[in-house]
Order: sequence, then structure tokens, then C-alpha cells
Amino acid sequence: MTLSSNQVNEISLLLLSKLREKLSRYDPETQNMPFHTRLLGKDRMAVFSFVQSINTSLGTSIFEQIGAVIARPNFRRVEHQYSGLGQQISEQSLIVIQRILNELETASTKPNKDQEIKLIFEVSSNPPLVTKKPTRVDLFVESNDGAEYYFDIKTAKPNIGDFKQYKRNLLEWIALRGTVASPSDIHTLIAIPYNPYEPAPYQRWTLQGLYDLKKEVLVADEFWDFLGGNGTYLELLDLFEKVGMTLRPEIDSRFSQL
Repeated sequence: MTLSSNQVNEISLLLLSKLREKLSRYDPETQNMPFHTRLLGKDRMAVFSFVQSINTSLGTSIFEQIGAVIARPNFRRVEHQYSGLGQQISEQSLIVIQRILNELETASTKPNKDQEIKLIFEVSSNPPLVTKKPTRVDLFVESNDGAEYYFDIKTAKPNIGDFKQYKRNLLEWIALRGTVASPSDIHTLIAIPYNPYEPAPYQRWTLQGLYDLKKEVLVADEFWDFLGGNGTYLELLDLFEKVGMTLRPEIDSRFSQL
């Protein structure tokens, strides 16, 4: 097993507490959808609403907390909702980032993360500096050899506009870090917790042309196995299933009241 018994217990308790909290506070009548309800039935709409609520929770907080639990034994530093990048960024960095994005969008250059980092670090400490809104990284890990990894954990099917903004965020994180230091081994990445197209490869067309796919995007097992070692993804799926079986009577009981 890749996950230790302590990790299994911690993740299980996290899932159980979050789902039980959702069940206790769940009210399907908070969103009026009269056409859907009449077409599909109130019971099905209640289940649909609850699943949507769980999907939001997984995407916004639970996955990053699970990622931190999995990563801690394998990295010397792990933080979720990391705010240590600061708020100062070079004006010249912002100009370089905009130029990189323009060239990618017009296909005049191909994504090359190493080159993009080099261009940003060349100017990232140059004055003047401007202040940006506080930045939080979903998950930050630092390996034992000092490599830094900053993960933006996203839903499985973002749209093209979202992907453009995500790319800007990844580049700005590099610039923010470069204001105070220029680490030789830095990685800013999009993490997508599962592949909705499985067993086919993840081939979201909106990624093409914007991202250096081998260095900026980790999907499903690529992400979880990076944090915990080979086999972590499959173990995590089994763990989710076991938690679901534990909760099934409580979920059935809650919905029987509706």
C-alpha cells in the first residue's frame, strides 16, 4: 500500500465530516427549478442538487486538503491555501507575461515553460514593483532537493476563457516568486483530479497551444501519484468507495425524508 493507515484514517475522517455536514445542512428547496422538477421529479432533482453541491466542495477545498495529507510524508514542506508568494510584482514581468500570452494565442510561438520562466526571471526583480491582490495557491509542495511545485487544482472541464486566465496565473506566480528569489527548479502547474474522458486520454482542446502539457498539466493518476507514489490514485478511488459505502445508509435516510 502506498497510503499509510494514518493517511487513510485522516482522509476518511475528512470525507465523512464534510459529507455529513453537507447532509445535515442540505435543503433542496433553496434553488427553485420548476421546469426541471416537473420534468424529472422532485426526488431526482434533490439527488442532482446534492451531487452538484458535493462536486463543488470537492473542487474547491477537499481535493487540496487530501493532496496535502498525501504529500506530507514525501516532501519536506507542504501547504494548502499557500499565501507565501507575496504581493509585489515587477511591471516588466507583467509586460513579458502579456507578450508570452499574445504570442501563444496567435500561435506565433509554441508553449515552452523553461523558456517562459527564463524570460520572466530575467526581469522579475527589476523595479518598479506594483502591488497585486493577495495570491493563494491551492497546494504548494517543496521536495527534499529544493524543487518548488505550485498547484492550481481545477475542475475537469474548464472552458477556454478559464484556461487563458489559469495560464496567466501560473506565469504571474513565477514573477511573484522571482521578485525575492529565482529558484533554479520551480514548477507552476494545473492539476485536474480525474479524467472525465477515461479510458481515453485527457484531450481537452482548450489546452492546446497555451500549455506546455508535459510540464504544466497533471491529470488524474499523474497528479496523485506524483504526490504519493505509484498506485496512489487507485488507492484513493478505493478509499472514496469505502467512505461512500459507510455513508450510504445515512444518505438514503436523509433523502427518504424529502
